[in-house]
Amino acid sequence: MDAATAGVTIQGRCYTEGGLARFCGDERMILWGVVVGALLGWMAAEFDQVGMILGGLAGAAAGWGLRKAVRAEIAAMLAAHGALPAEDSARTSEPERPMTVKVVQGDIVAPRPVPVVQPSVVAAPSPAIEIPAEPGIAERGFTAARDWLLGGNTIVRAGLVVLFIGLAFLARWAAGAGLLPIELRLALVAAAGIALLVIGFNRRTARPGFALALQGGGVAILYLTIFAGAILYPVLPLPAAFALMVLVCLGGCALALLQDAEGLAAASFVGGYAVPLLLGGEGGPVAAMFAYHALLNIGVLALAWKRPWRSINLIGFTATFGIATFWGVLSYRPADFVVAQIFLFLSVVIYLAAAILYARNRQGPVGRMVDSSLLFGVALAGFGLEVGLVRGLTYGSAFAALGFGALYLTLAMAVMRRGGEAFRLLAETMLAIGIGFATLAIPLALGARWTGSAWALEGVGAFWVGMRQARWMPRLFGLLLILVAALMFMGMIGGNISALPLLNPVFMTGLLVALPAFAVARWLRDPLPHSGSRWALRHAGFEAGLAKPAFLFAFLLWCLTLTAEICRYLPADGSHLYPAPLFPPSLQSQLAMLAIVASAWAAAWFGRRTGWAVARWPGRVTILVLFVGWLAQATLDEHILYTPGWAIWIVVTALHIHLLRANDSDAVPGSASFLLARASHVGGVWLATLLLADCLWLGVDRGNLWNSSWAGVVFLVSATAILLTLTLWAGRGAARWPLDLHRAGYHLQAAVLLAALVYGGTLLAALVAEGDARPLPYLPLLNPVDLTVLLGLASLILWWRSILAADPPYAGSGWLRGAWIALAGLGFVAINMMWLRFAHQMLGVAWNSDALLGDFVVQTGLAILWTLLALGLMLAAHRRALRPLWLAGAALLVLVVLKLFFVDLSNAGGGARIVTFIVVGALMLVVGYVAPLPPRGTREEGEAP
Repeated sequence: MDAATAGVTIQGRCYTEGGLARFCGDERMILWGVVVGALLGWMAAEFDQVGMILGGLAGAAAGWGLRKAVRAEIAAMLAAHGALPAEDSARTSEPERPMTVKVVQGDIVAPRPVPVVQPSVVAAPSPAIEIPAEPGIAERGFTAARDWLLGGNTIVRAGLVVLFIGLAFLARWAAGAGLLPIELRLALVAAAGIALLVIGFNRRTARPGFALALQGGGVAILYLTIFAGAILYPVLPLPAAFALMVLVCLGGCALALLQDAEGLAAASFVGGYAVPLLLGGEGGPVAAMFAYHALLNIGVLALAWKRPWRSINLIGFTATFGIATFWGVLSYRPADFVVAQIFLFLSVVIYLAAAILYARNRQGPVGRMVDSSLLFGVALAGFGLEVGLVRGLTYGSAFAALGFGALYLTLAMAVMRRGGEAFRLLAETMLAIGIGFATLAIPLALGARWTGSAWALEGVGAFWVGMRQARWMPRLFGLLLILVAALMFMGMIGGNISALPLLNPVFMTGLLVALPAFAVARWLRDPLPHSGSRWALRHAGFEAGLAKPAFLFAFLLWCLTLTAEICRYLPADGSHLYPAPLFPPSLQSQLAMLAIVASAWAAAWFGRRTGWAVARWPGRVTILVLFVGWLAQATLDEHILYTPGWAIWIVVTALHIHLLRANDSDAVPGSASFLLARASHVGGVWLATLLLADCLWLGVDRGNLWNSSWAGVVFLVSATAILLTLTLWAGRGAARWPLDLHRAGYHLQAAVLLAALVYGGTLLAALVAEGDARPLPYLPLLNPVDLTVLLGLASLILWWRSILAADPPYAGSGWLRGAWIALAGLGFVAINMMWLRFAHQMLGVAWNSDALLGDFVVQTGLAILWTLLALGLMLAAHRRALRPLWLAGAALLVLVVLKLFFVDLSNAGGGARIVTFIVVGALMLVVGYVAPLPPRGTREEGEAP
């Protein structure tokens, strides 16, 4: 036996897996998803067609997903019954063993074999019955009409159709021409119908197909006659007409039940529902029209009590709600509200009862059959008609949704209580529809501002129920509700205008969304129970990966809630024409920073107390919040020393430092948490540099020094001060926190970026700044530029030497051994630019390259300065026996000589040229006397000084 023919025996019948898969793959789920989604989208978009289209697309996707899930559940049920295709070949040689299936919270668990006495003779397995795939609604309707017309005696059935239409036309023509009294005409038509009934009933044994066709035509003719006599031609009193219709309805049902003829019942009801359409005209009073259809629907319900004839239910449902829809669109008046409301309520109750009776009378492969078309169709059509009726009433649509939700939920509980596990699928379907209506009532009643809150609360409730009942679908539904509520809240953040603190819609919505999200994240810490089915296992894996993101998402919602309240606007009143912010923009950023850092601190405290690791994660990245807070106030031209900003920064910094220490308490060196803590320490150093610079910028602003050199060296001073602090503090080493864990982070990793900034800033300041010391006078070496450049160079040298002296050496610091070359170059540039700055400030030389390099005095000073530098290098090299340093001084001296002959010798000014040659020559004599070349072998020539 192969997979295609592998079967499972359920209640005496064998079903193949392929047949069951096609049976459960009904395209009606997709179709109803499209219809329901289109209606909901239409209402959500305030009856706009775009919303209907988008809702239909979303409904199609949901229907496809539902169909796929149902198919998977059916496959799991088949597996539980033992119908695994891969094992069929092994089972063909073994006797069939009864299996029992235990259902826990709607999911199938592993079967438990029950030992039985093996018979001596193995009975042949029953042949597998292939369940055909069910086509769509339109295709089923066309197929049914074709089969009725072309199946059996086609000529007889076609003749009945023609006869029925002809009699209707005859009645109308005779009435218009006045040939016979109306009573006689109606009596003749009724006699024709009775004759068809008698003939058909007599021939029910000899010609069953022919007999059933005649009886159906006779029933339809009797309906036509009674309706015409009571409504079109008031010759028959309404009570008598209703009584006769009841008799005809009962008679048709009795004949159908007696002969077990679903086709006869269908023909009777099709004829009955077609009477008003065939006769045309106004159709008489509204109450009479609805009473007529109500009687027909009662007949449908009576048949549903005895037979699981689904076609009868669908015929009655389609005709009733279709005619009601056309009447509501074309002829409804407010005066008909009560009658229409009563008829709609009766119709909804009748066809929901018919759906329940269908499940009672029809046993499926894996439980009671559920007519999803009827259940969803009544909900969709009935609710749509009810919305049309109450559209002009306040909260009418919301109350309609609540009413339908209460009806479906009540029926679901009643079915579960009385039917037990056999009716579980029906009860869960009605429960899902009822919850959907209850959910829909919220936006219809409260509007978007409060809908998110209600949906979040409903979502956490659904998740809790699913957790308690070990069912994954309610939990997934709850997660989706919370997600939608969160998205709705995010869309509300930008428009928080309210005079109420905390009790305004935006804050309350955010609070009531964030708290359920925290609750769900808390519940997801440990694996939740499930039934063990394939879909349940997949969802369990999804939930396991969702635990940490759920908390982070909840924390984000909480932070957005606090930020929205801080950025709240007050409504316009007599004092201002437009909404005004509750706090100034600069204070908003500081308060938001404080709120977020305090929340992270509280979450970390809670996480340490309860062992909830993910709750400590926000406290590991508060340095980013501080950076963003400073950047936000800097863009608004605010400073941290403004009141009350300085107090907020003190509190925030204290909380951040406390979090740093708490995070280090359990960090394992080399772990991800340790690296994140190291990054926070390093980032804190960089942030301190910005904060110190901000304070200095405030001083520059208060002194109105933006056009002087004081403003240009502010950040360089800040970076130099922090670098010196790190060198003197971390360079010495310590056994106390934080250097016990992060000495390398402070001394090397944080400082290396500061060193690069100080180097670049020092070079830029030396080359560009002209030394304007206003309001103070310019003093060589004591002006802001020279002092800052010398301080920066000194801090770089001290830090570099402390790095090389570190014991043990820092990992990755070896490349800094050659940094003395860059430091020497920076020192050479700094000393030269000090002379040029002196020439500009004291000698009046213009501050540009052409003027400075073209001045004879400047060139003379450069030559003497270079010679002095060479002298200093060679003296130091001689005393320390460093041949490389001495050779560097000699190279600089060679450069001076070349400058003398190629630059200074061409100067037209004789005095400057004379001074240059005399001074340089004298200095070279001194060098040759006091600093000769050191001997080889004292130190390695490649060693840095």
